[in-house]
Amino acid sequence: MNDSPNFFWGQSMDFGQAIKTCLNKYATFSGRAQRSEYWYFFLFMMIVNIVASVLDSAIFEDLPIFSILATLALLVPSISVSVRRLHDTDRSGWWLLLGFIPVVGVIVLIVFFCHRGTVDSNQFGPDPLQGSISSSHTARA
Repeated sequence: MNDSPNFFWGQSMDFGQAIKTCLNKYATFSGRAQRSEYWYFFLFMMIVNIVASVLDSAIFEDLPIFSILATLALLVPSISVSVRRLHDTDRSGWWLLLGFIPVVGVIVLIVFFCHRGTVDSNQFGPDPLQGSISSSHTARA
């Protein structure tokens, strides 16, 4: 039996790899995104927005120039990684529109984003963790 923490979950992306992947797939709405890719990019967006807000306060006082630029720059990649994350749970990207329903829609989306993706291929592509799982089995065999 394998004692590694990633045995059941596959190999997750690290922070830098997730950011690079999301920015390289800037407007790629097809395929699947594993949980670590989505949540690390979400963390990156929060950090960028906090830094932008601090810079706005320090430099422009009441004018949110950096915050607007950061939001616009990260809007398309955040939507695309969200759609790919929904694809990993075998849901259409149209489910993202639930976010427009106050409170309940956001809670449902958070639950969807936290769920493990479907094992093996689904209608949106191969399991992004499957290659990691099979390679870890063959490496230890």
